[in-house]
Amino acid sequence: MDSVNEPFSNRTIALSELPRYETVAFLKPSPRYYYVVGLGTLSGMGVVGLIGGFSLYVTQQTQYWKPALLAWAGLLAFLLVWNYIGFKRKGFAFREHDVMYRRGVLATITTIIPYNRIQHVALKEGVFSRLLGLAQIGIFTAGGGSSDIEIPGIEKERAEEMKQLVLERIQRLQ
Repeated sequence: MDSVNEPFSNRTIALSELPRYETVAFLKPSPRYYYVVGLGTLSGMGVVGLIGGFSLYVTQQTQYWKPALLAWAGLLAFLLVWNYIGFKRKGFAFREHDVMYRRGVLATITTIIPYNRIQHVALKEGVFSRLLGLAQIGIFTAGGGSSDIEIPGIEKERAEEMKQLVLERIQRLQ
């Protein structure tokens, strides 16, 4: 593209002309991803429960066993529900010019990264994800952590295909 011969234009765009990202059909993480989240929560809460239980045992504070167990169970239930809501709100889309990722529980955060801003793409697998055949795609820009996205809960083969798609789009723009 020869930008030297093109006339300069910088017209104001009417808000009605802007594309509406809210209308995009987002893909959802694999249903198995909730098990990854749940196993992570159970692992963390198991450690908290063991430390708390050991502390009560060592200090012989037996009168606090029931309240501590109720508090632990309540927190575990809250975290599992919170994570389920977060799981249901996650979504991603690979479009012609950009990648979109939506997440959040109390507030919805949608990050849109144009392909020409992407510097690096990586696949990640955690312990629980690997056991369930899932991966996470990390898409990184020069803008730092707030402009990077990590899309979890994608079947590993599909994640590899998506990574290749992003890499091909990036190479076409160079």
